[in-house]
Amino acid sequence: MTDLLVLRRGTHGMPVESYVAELRERLPDHDIELARTPAAERDAIADAPVVTGPDIPESLLDGADSLELFAGMYAGYGHLPLDALEARDVAVTTASGVHAPNVAEHVLASILAFVREFPTAFDRQRDAEWRHFQAHELAESTVTVVGLGAIGEGVVDRLQGFDVETVGVRHSPEKGGPTDEVLGPDGLHGALARTDYLVLACPLTDETRGLLDAEAFHTLPPEAVVVNVARGPVVDTDALVEALRSNRIRGAALDVTDPEPLPQDHPLWTLSNVLVTPHNAGHTPRYYERLADIVAENVRRIDDTGRYEGLRNQVR
Repeated sequence: MTDLLVLRRGTHGMPVESYVAELRERLPDHDIELARTPAAERDAIADAPVVTGPDIPESLLDGADSLELFAGMYAGYGHLPLDALEARDVAVTTASGVHAPNVAEHVLASILAFVREFPTAFDRQRDAEWRHFQAHELAESTVTVVGLGAIGEGVVDRLQGFDVETVGVRHSPEKGGPTDEVLGPDGLHGALARTDYLVLACPLTDETRGLLDAEAFHTLPPEAVVVNVARGPVVDTDALVEALRSNRIRGAALDVTDPEPLPQDHPLWTLSNVLVTPHNAGHTPRYYERLADIVAENVRRIDDTGRYEGLRNQVR
């Protein structure tokens, strides 16, 4: 009998075998199987109580007679067949938090790049032009972080020691957070008006879609820099381009865009006050290591309690 089945669907640029090895190291007393083909998936899933993978199609669920937990390999779960999983009373967990350290480092690097005006330095280096330019200091700046999940909190943690004022904006401000001040959505524009560096680390929801619109760009100070590691549609792209072209804000570091991938002829590629990375902030060589920590912790919790509830990152 297979205790835990790994579906070979998506590898984050690394062999999924490394994920299996990490799981086996943490769960030496469990039978962990990697299904390498669709046929192997169909055969092995019949008696596997725990399955992990980026996705699980409904057609595969039809033969999952023993399935009790699906451990998703992504932080998001909107792509999963949640209704079908609920109908079968299958618990669902996610990889939330796996990306937090590396995405937070990406944000800090983006902020510091604009603090020291590295985009200008890169331009002048390319042109072999030895000419001084004005830079800035991060100390005594105000950094506003929209979204205080694992990534947002990781950003705030890494800002400690830089002598900045931090403002957090979250859907439920009563939960508090590590920032000097925590506001709800109704306090966003008040925060924007005094923000030097704006970090978007929130999920894409009906409430956050288009959150940074033309009005928000008018509210931000002209020296503000926007760093988006959330989702592209959180920002109104047309309003962003206009704000950048008109120097209504100083710059933007975009790991996500709308549309995505960003078309080759899009104006964002040509603006000197923009840093674009191809949804790359989440990349880390430690992805499977951290994911295995989460899944193994939940398996041990199930072993101890015999229950498929109260698990880490459980969403159903």
